[in-house]
Amino acid sequence: MATGNLASVVVAVDGSEESMNALRWALDNLRLRPDGELVVLHVQQPPNIAAGLNPAPIPFGGPSGVEVPAFTQAIEAHQRRITQAILEHALKICSEKNLEVKTEVIVGDPKEKICEATANRNADLLVMGCRAIGPLQRMFLGSVSNYCINHVGCPVVVIKGT
Repeated sequence: MATGNLASVVVAVDGSEESMNALRWALDNLRLRPDGELVVLHVQQPPNIAAGLNPAPIPFGGPSGVEVPAFTQAIEAHQRRITQAILEHALKICSEKNLEVKTEVIVGDPKEKICEATANRNADLLVMGCRAIGPLQRMFLGSVSNYCINHVGCPVVVIKGT
C-alpha cells in the first residue's frame, strides 16, 4: 500500500508489541510526500487515573483536598520513564528503517486524545495496533481502536494482534 500522496500520518503507540507492529507496518508500507511527516504519538494517562488513587480526606475535621506531593511526583516520574522507554523503542524501530519521525506525547484519555491529535494535524491516515482482548474485557474497558475508527475524521489502519 505505497502512496506518495500522504502528507501526515499519525501512528499511535503504547507499551504493547501490537502498537510497535503497527509502526513497523507503517514504515514498511507507506510512502509520504517529500514534505510529509510521520508522527509517533503516545498518550499518557493522567497520574490520578493511572494510579487509581487519590488520598482520602483526613478524618475527624482534618484538612480536605490534601495531596501527597511526593506520591504524585513519584507517579509522574514513573510515567515519564515509561513514556521515554516507549518512544526510545519506537525511535529505534524508525532508525532501523533510516526514517526520521516526529514524536508527540499527550496526557489524557487515549481514545479522545488520539482522535484530537489526528484532527489537529489534519492527518491523512491513522495507524494503530489492536490487542486481541476478549469480548468481556472489551465490554468493560472498551476498545481504543474501535473508538478511533468511529470518531476520527480520516482513514484508520488497525494492525491486529494475535
